[in-house]
Amino acid sequence: MVTWLLGVACAIAATYQLMAVIAVLRHLFAKPFPLTQTPGVSILKPVRGDDPGFAQAIESHARLDYPDFELLFGVNHPEDPAPALIQDLARRYPQRRIEIEQVQTSSPNGKVGLLSALSALATKPVWVVNDGDIQVPAGYLKQVVAPLEDPGVCLVTCLYRVNARGLAACWEAFGISTDFAPSTLVAPLVGVKEFGLGSTLCFRAADWEAAGGFRAIENYLADDYQLAKRLTRRLGQRVVVSKQVVETNMAYRSWAEMWRHQLRWARTIRVSRPDGYLGLPVTHAGFWALLALGSGMWQVSVVVLLIRMLMGFLSSWLLLRSQQAWAFPLAPLWDVFAFAIWIAGWMGDTVEWRGNRYQLSRDGQLSRLD
Repeated sequence: MVTWLLGVACAIAATYQLMAVIAVLRHLFAKPFPLTQTPGVSILKPVRGDDPGFAQAIESHARLDYPDFELLFGVNHPEDPAPALIQDLARRYPQRRIEIEQVQTSSPNGKVGLLSALSALATKPVWVVNDGDIQVPAGYLKQVVAPLEDPGVCLVTCLYRVNARGLAACWEAFGISTDFAPSTLVAPLVGVKEFGLGSTLCFRAADWEAAGGFRAIENYLADDYQLAKRLTRRLGQRVVVSKQVVETNMAYRSWAEMWRHQLRWARTIRVSRPDGYLGLPVTHAGFWALLALGSGMWQVSVVVLLIRMLMGFLSSWLLLRSQQAWAFPLAPLWDVFAFAIWIAGWMGDTVEWRGNRYQLSRDGQLSRLD
């Protein structure tokens, strides 16, 4: 009986990996959206600190090849070092509208509190929100704005690759490229409509204001998911994953810090999409394959492992051009790690975020504990 159940689990996991292969290839060969109009764009960037790569990230936005855009930055700590770098950027690019707003926000999600303040300064009909450390190529805005010409599209998001420093960060970056990124592409194939990544959220300002604006999500941790959820449910339209890949930097002081970050992600997914979280072990093909190998089902194990490694290669190298692509044979070991995170995700409702501890409600709202 156990052998039969393990065989079924392997079959389901292998099927998911094949779906991921299809999703990756479908994305790679999809025709790009044509750009015939260039509406004005307000880029809203909540920032904190000057982490490695921050100066390069904000300068990449000032260099964008787009006729009409403005850069609006928000910080909420008077002693934050980021404003000095942004002011220097504004001096070097006087032709751009580059502004920085210092905001004292009481929102449980401080990032959303900043976005709410920045939205009051925005003057353009299209808004782009991305994390402070996101680095973009010159053609970024043309790529992410183009799909909005389709009236059936309400939101555009982007996959991202990681420039990692240190082994712990490299390990997480590897998981992003071989697990997280392809799962984002599988989502629309299985009917999931409510998804968006903090690396890029591009949408029409009027649509978002009609859906409640940033104040409607200031109590939630998963602000990117909540934004996508409200847009798609109100408008009945779809999310597009742009062919544009952006970059971010990542570094951890310890493996424990990386574990806490992964645990926060896991618990955020659990309270945001409990049904999806329950089904996550389906994606952990390597875990089931190694169990099968330990049970003597080596033929089944080899097939599942090969499919998993193929998917890891396609996603990390062909899709993202990740620095960690060479390690694709380790994808099954990532699945074992991810399964452990999944288990830990059930064991509590607290998370650590930006140096603070929070209690998560059943629907993903935040309550600060200290």
